[in-house]
Amino acid sequence: MLRKILQIFLGMVLLVSSLPGNAQTTTTNQRYLEDQFYVGVGYNVLFDKPENVSQRNLSYNLQFGFIKDIPFNERRNIGIGLGLGYAINAYYSNVMATEGDNIITYGIVDEADFNRSKLGTHAIELPLEIRWRTSTAEDYKFWRIYAGARLGYVFSGRSKLVTDMGNTTFKNPDIEEFHYGLTLSFGYNTWNLHAYYGLNNLLKEGTELENGEPIDFSVLRVGLIFYIL
Repeated sequence: MLRKILQIFLGMVLLVSSLPGNAQTTTTNQRYLEDQFYVGVGYNVLFDKPENVSQRNLSYNLQFGFIKDIPFNERRNIGIGLGLGYAINAYYSNVMATEGDNIITYGIVDEADFNRSKLGTHAIELPLEIRWRTSTAEDYKFWRIYAGARLGYVFSGRSKLVTDMGNTTFKNPDIEEFHYGLTLSFGYNTWNLHAYYGLNNLLKEGTELENGEPIDFSVLRVGLIFYIL
């Protein structure tokens, strides 16, 4: 499944890269709109980790969606964007989750004892942005700064452990269903840096290691985002 998602993503990136710039919708009175589709890739950094907990492997983010551009001024370079998106996130660490008798336990394992331990989520997202750019109806290459917030609903959250003996995976109800945080995107033309800082924890309050230490993972996401049309 991940291979198919990556193939789709790479195809979209190649499509964006082949364009002369961000396409614009114009009419005779130059009422153009910008950046109404987006696709991005990023790296998830976990903060507030318990002692001896470390990240490993590539904790990735893939996202895409549609944002309605709503300009506020006559030049149409200041406005807001309200949208709907889809995001896939993976978080790899040396925390192993195991399920038994409807109870999930978490422990820190030696890195020699396993290959990968993953928390994975699929979410529907609602981005809201305040938008500023140097665009005009004729200028296809311009600077942009988009700042805002994002609300996500996790409809699928799973834990997976990969060892030399095999794989185990299960639905993890300890993953927070609703995530929200602040976002910032800035750049020129096709290439733009993107950051997301989560304001609530990845796991529900009360989730803890076997030794009683709370698991209060918070997330910083950094990467690239591409805007189309």
